[in-house]
Amino acid sequence: MKITPLIGLEVHVELETKSKMFCGCPADHFGKKPNTQTCPVCLGLPGALPVPNQKAIESCLQIGLALNCRVNSISKFDRKQYFYPDLAKGYQISQYDEPFCSEGFLVLDSGKRIGIERVHQEEDTGKLKHEIINGEKVTLVDYNRGGVPLVEIVSRPDMSSSSEAKEYLHKIHEIIRALGVSGADMEKGQMRLEPTVNVCLENETGLHYTPLVEIKNINSFNFAAQAIDFEVSRQVEEFEKSGLTKTPTNKTTRGYDSVKKVTFLQRTKEEAKDYRYFPEPDIPPFVLENEYLESLRSSLPLLPDQEIASLVSLGIEKKDAKVLISTQNRVAIERLKSFAGDTEINLQKMASLIVNGKLSALANVKADYLNLTKVGLTDRGELEKIIREIMVANPALVSAYQAGKTSLAGFFVGQTLKATHGSADAQTVNKLVTELLK
Repeated sequence: MKITPLIGLEVHVELETKSKMFCGCPADHFGKKPNTQTCPVCLGLPGALPVPNQKAIESCLQIGLALNCRVNSISKFDRKQYFYPDLAKGYQISQYDEPFCSEGFLVLDSGKRIGIERVHQEEDTGKLKHEIINGEKVTLVDYNRGGVPLVEIVSRPDMSSSSEAKEYLHKIHEIIRALGVSGADMEKGQMRLEPTVNVCLENETGLHYTPLVEIKNINSFNFAAQAIDFEVSRQVEEFEKSGLTKTPTNKTTRGYDSVKKVTFLQRTKEEAKDYRYFPEPDIPPFVLENEYLESLRSSLPLLPDQEIASLVSLGIEKKDAKVLISTQNRVAIERLKSFAGDTEINLQKMASLIVNGKLSALANVKADYLNLTKVGLTDRGELEKIIREIMVANPALVSAYQAGKTSLAGFFVGQTLKATHGSADAQTVNKLVTELLK
């Protein structure tokens, strides 16, 4: 039986703005005293009217442009109706059939293109906290997060393994941070991951698709990959037992237990019709003019894949370029580029020293680099001097080597490379160590 996982991802990103999506309450809710950052608008009290946050909308559009989306010239907000304690109004202002951005894509390192179905704007919900008070289990609600600007990035089910999903998530994370629209700190809930998984099974009777499952609110790339792998295995096993296949009504929502490394059933997933979407009556539609969109497009910074390509073109290895991008070491990247064409500097070696924490890009980087690499630029004599000093300091190990314990050569090689801050050629050092120990 041929097994092909079909994996899509919904990524929720909290935007960094001073105020909430539709009111003037502070958007920075993390660590604040519960229910101290609310007002009639974000609590949905009668007569309160929402006013859209321009900065948040521009951030949403920038994300869409960075993901190669088509920006819709006419867009609108909608009311998404559902009743849950963390949703004070009884509805969420979101976008349904006319989102700001749609039909984009992201390219993995393999060249595989992952479709982006939509990038839309909405408001976050409050937060539930389960506690025991006076011996009784209770659920408390903190509405500080309610109304914070949120962007949802919805992919197509184009990924076929957890490793592809993990790479996709890393790339989304890097793009968000490069744009500067969010810190995307998952420990603070600023980026939340929701994989959608089912499996195509091909046997002698044809193609069969398992019921669709959405795994909710994961805050780690590793946990997302683990949840996907478990869910694929569970669905295959379930199909082999029951033969149950996908229908329009059997989509379910599951949680993920990161301790037991299993998913668990939460509820039957609602369909769009269950949310009773209708246009938000208090916010008119948006008309986005080409001139405005082009100004946003031109303001985009160099994106991660473009930045990696520019570093590779300077002779820096791709693995080091990817580390520099992932750590958002903007100073280091700019310093490296500033030394292009400097005959005293090997950019790859400088990048390697920065990545390995042996060189800081903050100040005197050229002088520090030349000091660190001077052994690598001198003759065999200086290396011999260093090796002999290490031998003198370790006479017992020299004797043990000469008595036949030749694996000790690795110790002397390691100490020599350490003394030269890794700048000496390892093969040359190995050859000299062997010669001198004999």
